[in-house]
Amino acid sequence: MITCNELRLKDKIDTFATFGALGNGGITRLSLSPAALAARDEFCKRCKALGMEIKRDDMANIYATLKGEEDIPAIIMGSHMDSVVQGGNYDGILGVLTALEAAETIVTEKIPHRHPITVVVWTNEEGARFDPAMMSSGVIAGKFDKELMLESKDREGITFKEALEDSGYMGEITNRLNAKDYMALVELHVEQGPVLEAEKKDIGIVEGVVGMVNYEFTITGQADHAGTTPMKYRKDALFAACNIIRYLHDELDKLDSKLVYTTGRMNVSPNIHTVIPDLVKFTLDVRHQDPTVINQAIEIIKRVPEEVDRCSVSYKELWSRKTVAFCKEFIDFVEKNANEYGYSSMRMYSGPGHDAQYIADMIPTTMIFVPSQNGHSHCEKEFTPLHNCFKGTNVLLQTILDIDRI
Repeated sequence: MITCNELRLKDKIDTFATFGALGNGGITRLSLSPAALAARDEFCKRCKALGMEIKRDDMANIYATLKGEEDIPAIIMGSHMDSVVQGGNYDGILGVLTALEAAETIVTEKIPHRHPITVVVWTNEEGARFDPAMMSSGVIAGKFDKELMLESKDREGITFKEALEDSGYMGEITNRLNAKDYMALVELHVEQGPVLEAEKKDIGIVEGVVGMVNYEFTITGQADHAGTTPMKYRKDALFAACNIIRYLHDELDKLDSKLVYTTGRMNVSPNIHTVIPDLVKFTLDVRHQDPTVINQAIEIIKRVPEEVDRCSVSYKELWSRKTVAFCKEFIDFVEKNANEYGYSSMRMYSGPGHDAQYIADMIPTTMIFVPSQNGHSHCEKEFTPLHNCFKGTNVLLQTILDIDRI
């Protein structure tokens, strides 16, 4: 079977790790920041050297295409280049670099292909600079209103529209991915969890993305002096929040063992050590592939009383998504190719969201996972050994070639 070039892949990984490097093995490469634009420039330079045609759409997504032997819809692969603050060198960018290496292998080995083959770079997948995550693929798939997205602001008050117009990468709306000009998407990504490594598997065969709900709770109490207010008279919003979180965890633990849930954000007011907290907001993120289990979790949320520890309680849904199932034929290709290369593999669902989950509503789609060492992701310890990256690239290449024969 055809294999890619491991040393070339290493060069790509090492080079792109310099854009936004923090000096501790990680990066901060926020969407459309100078570091992200420098990475885009390097990507485009390498694509042009391979003879690829580069287009950009109105959300600054980049499409670099190798012409096919026939004038038929393109096969697309890739991911995103932006990171979270103090992120790692593999989340998102590895999907771009493995796709670029697969394209370079097709060029250097003169591999015939009927379909045009495109490498995509999605804009603002992380949502770390501009809310929400997966913004640009979401706009293209009709999940988000573009005009609202343009108004999204970063911490400096810069709107997404301003950053887009200043980037030099804003193109034409007619260049967007669509179901007429594209027939398939394959996205390689790091697992961002510990399962593949723990199970000693080289390749994750991704069957879909789990459904989720995200709620925000608001607990309102009364701010009073910490030294003079007797305990029995207090309306301590933080104390009430802690008891609610404990209740939620105890009840959610009774559901399916594959359910995961997180209290990831909490804001406490007035956040002064001598004042009893009067207002607390916290989020609850719940994920599972079975919608029945998600609904059971929602019923638990709805059982939270309107008053806890003399504080009023309310909640609202911030966002949700249904479980996304990927294309069975493509999933089977990934499994077949892992077996033929002699790589160990397992089928799994993705817990995190990806651009691929939105595009799956438009064209047949699947994903390939490679292991994350110790499960670390969204941090500077994020790492995937080169040999695992190489194996994933080979499976990606062969899967693209299999799809090309459809």
